[in-house]
Amino acid sequence: MRFIFVAALLLALLPVSSPVRAWAQPSPLGGLDAYVERAMEAWEVPGFALAVVQGDSILYARGYGETRLGASEPVDEHTIFAVASTTKGFTTGALAMLVDAGRLSWDDPVSKHLPGFEVADPYVSRELTVRDLLTHRAGAARRDNLWIASPFDRAEILRRARHLPQVDRFRESYGYNNILYIAAGEVVGAASGMSWDDFLESRIFGPLGMARSTTRAAVVEARGNSAHSHTRIDGEVHAIPRRDYDAIGGAGAAWSSVHDMAQWIRLHLRGGTTSNGRLIDEARFAELYQPETVISIDSTTARMHPTNHFAAYALGWRVQDLHGRKLVHHSGSINYTRTQVTMVPAEDIGVVAMANLSSSNLQLAVTHWVLDALQGRVPHDWSAEYLELAERSQEASARSAAELEGSRIEGVGPSLPLDRYTGHYDDALFGEMRITHEGGAADAEAATGGQSTSADPEAGRLVLHYSPEYVADLEPWHQDIFRAEWRTPGAGRTFVRFDIDTRGRVTGAIVDGFAHFDRTGGLDPTVTEIGALVFPTVSPRISSAAPN
Repeated sequence: MRFIFVAALLLALLPVSSPVRAWAQPSPLGGLDAYVERAMEAWEVPGFALAVVQGDSILYARGYGETRLGASEPVDEHTIFAVASTTKGFTTGALAMLVDAGRLSWDDPVSKHLPGFEVADPYVSRELTVRDLLTHRAGAARRDNLWIASPFDRAEILRRARHLPQVDRFRESYGYNNILYIAAGEVVGAASGMSWDDFLESRIFGPLGMARSTTRAAVVEARGNSAHSHTRIDGEVHAIPRRDYDAIGGAGAAWSSVHDMAQWIRLHLRGGTTSNGRLIDEARFAELYQPETVISIDSTTARMHPTNHFAAYALGWRVQDLHGRKLVHHSGSINYTRTQVTMVPAEDIGVVAMANLSSSNLQLAVTHWVLDALQGRVPHDWSAEYLELAERSQEASARSAAELEGSRIEGVGPSLPLDRYTGHYDDALFGEMRITHEGGAADAEAATGGQSTSADPEAGRLVLHYSPEYVADLEPWHQDIFRAEWRTPGAGRTFVRFDIDTRGRVTGAIVDGFAHFDRTGGLDPTVTEIGALVFPTVSPRISSAAPN
């Protein structure tokens, strides 16, 4: 399958920003448009945007395709995309400014700025520094569903982080962790006296003229001209509802356009200065790119990029060598969109590419094509190569799915009546989950006003309720294992395995991708409607005034 500033400030920023214009391909990039359009067709990407910076100039910036499949709204250089984990560079840039101002040190204990922040290991909690948050070396478990699926805001996520188990030795290996970057964003707030969102708005986006950039999802909706989310469902590309992921904060909540991101790249290529002055000390800026945590090079990367001899994580950026030059880059994926930001500082080259399809590596392929062209190599068809990898991955996934289906034990259903699995379940990290029985005897009795009913207690189905956006229908798989189909479009499936004790009582449930939830009580049989469910009482996610 193929796949709000005053006018004077705005005037002062005009030298930094580039005017809207019809972009013509510069000679080194001849054939780029045709290449992108062919590759978009092959990947079935609805919309794509690209900006190329060389020296202090935006060499090229434009959009391709449409913001939403079938909507005929064209992508241009000002279309807003979720920039996802490339947000981490903004967070470390903000922290660098605070280091310059003497408000913190990279090696400050996190507890100095966030006194209540802990992870499960007491030693790690005591020794954890700001630098540890930024370099993915803390060894704490990743647990992304805590921000993806839960109803929690940033404060509640960080309160619950005290239950993040230690899965690797402290400071001994690379272990990517978004939750610790949420903490890093909150350090910005604690040290600066303003929220992470407001700091980026006033200290980075404003001075750089990034007028369409924000960390607030509601602002994206209000500004318009934004890329919608797309993913594959049963092999076909579908537009799906865009979600508010404000809770991820400093780890991935920023939104921007390629035009605005080009201003961010220009700041980096100029070592922290703009035409209006210096934002970050030059020496501090250099620290952002210093390798901190070694990353192993996998066999696929070694084959595709044989001139790559090392890879490491620095402060919010990945660094590596490629063709004898240091590459500084970061990728990001959230809200079913993908972003790639790449710089070659020694040659004053920067590229930002964005696609509004979750399963695409088009942004990475086009980035390498542009680097080839600007560095004097014959551009390689990276799209074809990455597409081949994607197809092989799909084939492997299909084989794995077939093997899973083949392992299913036919004719061996749940060991208990379905209503015996209903009730409240709880995990210290993820909070409350509820299992209800819809369409069975309890529902039938409620529908008849409490009169007796002959409904089969085994009729209907179990439903898992974790958060308003994460509700799943449970299909008996075999024994006390159920396959969970999430009702949120594109969220896919998982498995739930119930624990039964020697007396035939359900004591807990393991939800793949989440945790082991302990059963805390039976379900009140009068509560059967989804609308009547009581979810965990926590502060709501940051509102439209300050979403992520």
